[in-house]
Amino acid sequence: MSCPDGLDRIDLTGISGWGRHGVFEDERTQGQRFVIDVSIGLDLTAAAETDELVRTVDYGDLAEGVHDVLQSEPDNLIESVARRVVDLCLTYEPVQWAQATVHKPMAPISVAFTDVSVTIERRK
Repeated sequence: MSCPDGLDRIDLTGISGWGRHGVFEDERTQGQRFVIDVSIGLDLTAAAETDELVRTVDYGDLAEGVHDVLQSEPDNLIESVARRVVDLCLTYEPVQWAQATVHKPMAPISVAFTDVSVTIERRK
């Protein structure tokens, strides 16, 4: 997938951790593994030309922030977690577009499945 308006893109995939998000009591008490994929759209022309970190987004810092959201106060829905991650991404000055996919591979579903995920996309 490409970014809107021809923006350049940075992807962080597979940020994982333990969270307590969910509507059921055992999800909140026992917790479960979540995986988050993030894409951000920005103009990387100046960063590529100057080779300076200050002209882009420090993706290590962004990954830590996403992980903090994952482990923070629980939400009932992964839709809310995804929105919080996108909101975080948009706080970085050069970011014009952000997309977050929250995977819940251990969701309490009674049939065999591999993953359930929600993707939210927003722009400034």
